Amino acid sequence: MNPSFFLWHDAELVDIIVSRVKTLLDYKDLFITEYPVGLESRVEDVIKCIENESSKVCMIGIWGIGGSGKTTIAKAIYNRIYRQFIGKSFIEFNRYQGHVALQQNLLSNVLKSKLKVASVEIGRTMVQNGFSRKKFLLVLDDVNSSGQFENLYGSYRWFGQGSVIIITSRNVSLLNRLEVNYVYQTHPLNENESLELFSWHAFKEAKPRKEWSLLARNVVVYCGGLPLTLQFLGSYLYDRTIEVWESVLLKLQRIPPDELLSVLKICFEDLRDTEKDIFLDVCCFFVGKERDYVTEILNDCGLHADIGITVLIQRGLIKVERNNKLQVHPLLQHMGREIIRQECPEKPGKRSRLWFQDDVKDVLIHNTGTEAIKGLSLKLHSTSRDCFKAHSFKKMKRLRLLQLDHGQLSGDYGHISEQLRCICWRGFPYKHIPSNFHLQNVIAMDLKHSHLQLLWKQPQVLERLKFLNLSHSKYLIQTPDFSGLPSLEQLILKDCPSLLKVHQSIADLSNIVLINLKDCTSLSYLPREIYKLTSLKTLILSGCSKLRPLEKI
Repeated sequence: MNPSFFLWHDAELVDIIVSRVKTLLDYKDLFITEYPVGLESRVEDVIKCIENESSKVCMIGIWGIGGSGKTTIAKAIYNRIYRQFIGKSFIEFNRYQGHVALQQNLLSNVLKSKLKVASVEIGRTMVQNGFSRKKFLLVLDDVNSSGQFENLYGSYRWFGQGSVIIITSRNVSLLNRLEVNYVYQTHPLNENESLELFSWHAFKEAKPRKEWSLLARNVVVYCGGLPLTLQFLGSYLYDRTIEVWESVLLKLQRIPPDELLSVLKICFEDLRDTEKDIFLDVCCFFVGKERDYVTEILNDCGLHADIGITVLIQRGLIKVERNNKLQVHPLLQHMGREIIRQECPEKPGKRSRLWFQDDVKDVLIHNTGTEAIKGLSLKLHSTSRDCFKAHSFKKMKRLRLLQLDHGQLSGDYGHISEQLRCICWRGFPYKHIPSNFHLQNVIAMDLKHSHLQLLWKQPQVLERLKFLNLSHSKYLIQTPDFSGLPSLEQLILKDCPSLLKVHQSIADLSNIVLINLKDCTSLSYLPREIYKLTSLKTLILSGCSKLRPLEKI
């Protein structure tokens, strides 16, 4: 037999073993960027700084404006060096994530711990004990306050020799207060790098095509070497005519080069009205939400989101992550929100969307809402005692998106718009939904962590409702009568420990795709009709400890 046969199989076996070992060691590179132009030299500069501090705990700050490549550099460094460390974690901060959630994320990433963190102080102790002077790599991306940092990193004494902490921030004074060993400032791409990055996005080639060469170079000048702008304008101009290029260049020439938001706004202004509405809704309400879920809601608002979201992705305004969730670059999100603020800078109640907590409270307290408001989001803490009057919604006749997490509302719910398409009210504070709450046009209801015992006292007919999520409603005793919900596609009742009964009308749900009853620990039986649902693709019963084995099958 040919010896090469054994060699081939040996090589294949080695590949399998290496792959298995990598999996066990959790070797998984972060996705960086499709076109890493100019990245290598910048990564080398930072790694040299780390090597100079290898005899102790090294803290490196990466500082620059939004869109300048801080996160990309940090991810590339992480991929280069993480195999040297016992534990590693790359944590991306966001404004809504609490300190406890960050601590839990860190413990999970580095120590593979599944312990719950009860409080910030307990979390600090768990992190300190877990690190126990071991050699770790910790990357904290987009830190904007010292509190975020201090609850993850109390002292360099928590870490072992050779540990590396990398912090990215737009605030250099914060990095100085944290006493990092070295601050690396991101620098704009040079002319050649800028042209190459722009060309990859505009032409899918490293150089501009001949007939577009002069136009490309002129556009690049106005991007100021900022990677985000180069990528954004390149994607926008891809496969466009020379006439479109010339039009964009004329607009750019009327804008000072340092006014980045104005540059980005050019592409927004070229969108159709429905595409503008979709982008602004995503910026304010749907970042991190599943694409299909958002599409269903916005389609029903008449925005043709199937096509619109695709256009926004092609233009570089929206990204879809691997888990099918929508993301918007913070700089673009800021642009979208600034566009809304400028609708009426002095009077929030006359803007189309409200999301900033102080503005929302002011409008609700002083009853200054108007028909202009299409969406309103107020995310309060679970311990909040804020109570508003339902009458404050009376003038908001066009309200279609409402988020009122942990808020309380007194008075006549009939004042709330009949145009509602999506309601997210985590911590809904009452035992049942008032009967005069107009929900007949609602597509999605998210009432997680509610105080509901029954969804409503009398059966309701909600012909458009597709998504119903009552997870973590610990007082919920039984499901609603489903006979009036013919369009329901997803029913999520995860972790409802008091749930005793699933209504037999569940057999009427001819469009249901997902039923999630995970950890409904008091549920002892299911209606036999549930097994006759031909549209059902996923039925989750794990953790339903009282269900008889036959029921689980």
